[in-house]
Amino acid sequence: MTQTAYAAFFPAARQSAAALEPQESWWPWRGHRVHVARARRPDAAARVLVVHGAGGHSGAVWPLAALLADRGLDVAAVDLPLYGRTVSPDPNGVRYGDWVDLLVDLVAAERDARPLVLLGASIGGMLAYEVAARSDDVDAVAATCLLDPRDWRARARMTRFGILGVLAGPLTGLTRGPFARTTIPVKWVANLSRMSRNPNLTRLCAGDPRGGGARVPIGFLTSYLGFRHIAPRAASTPMTLVHPAEDAWTPVELSVRVLRRAVASTTLVLLRECGHFPVEEPGLTDLIDTIVSLAADVASPR
Repeated sequence: MTQTAYAAFFPAARQSAAALEPQESWWPWRGHRVHVARARRPDAAARVLVVHGAGGHSGAVWPLAALLADRGLDVAAVDLPLYGRTVSPDPNGVRYGDWVDLLVDLVAAERDARPLVLLGASIGGMLAYEVAARSDDVDAVAATCLLDPRDWRARARMTRFGILGVLAGPLTGLTRGPFARTTIPVKWVANLSRMSRNPNLTRLCAGDPRGGGARVPIGFLTSYLGFRHIAPRAASTPMTLVHPAEDAWTPVELSVRVLRRAVASTTLVLLRECGHFPVEEPGLTDLIDTIVSLAADVASPR
């Protein structure tokens, strides 16, 4: 199982809990067969939905989800189109806006009496924020990063081209036509070499055909770079930034720029010793404790 390969990079004391096998499920959406991994906890007071980033998928983030389930939370992790085990009718036509629409519809379809926390990893952080801003079904957002793709500083760090990533702006019109349907390896664009402080974990992420080794259409990349997220001042969902303190890929300052513009309640937690893919202690414990505390807070009677 793919998640087992990722669980091996977690601290030895955590590996048994991180190796929990997920319950596999499938959800139909606009012709897509969406894969969702789950650890159902019907008695849990709150639910968590984990949203992966550009080099991940549900299997990559599942060990973290499993650690949250071990603390009693009802947890799910979704494979967004182009990644993981989700099957799409027209992969070359997938755009970033499809990710947003899919997640808005998913949280609505899975609504129950319990509150929901969205946990977004990497670019999944801003995606989780966007979904919460569009939905009444999200009670809180936690994000390891809050990267605005229209900010040239974020582009310069996210892409392999450094400062040349700024020039991606004029290319955002390439979301239509035959060229937009051409696929390229995501690692040609994303700077996956800075995924982790552990070079072996970095290689696993970059080579994983369901994650960093996947191919994506150029139209998806340009639609992401040109996406205009809802302004933070217009969002009312509480946000917690759980940013790796030793992130060599996306410095915390980039995420704080977004967090500072929010009018909703915000919290910043730095994950000690953690790289972009947070598996190190004591930051991993910081992350788990923060999400468990956040879930308890949203589940408390108002």
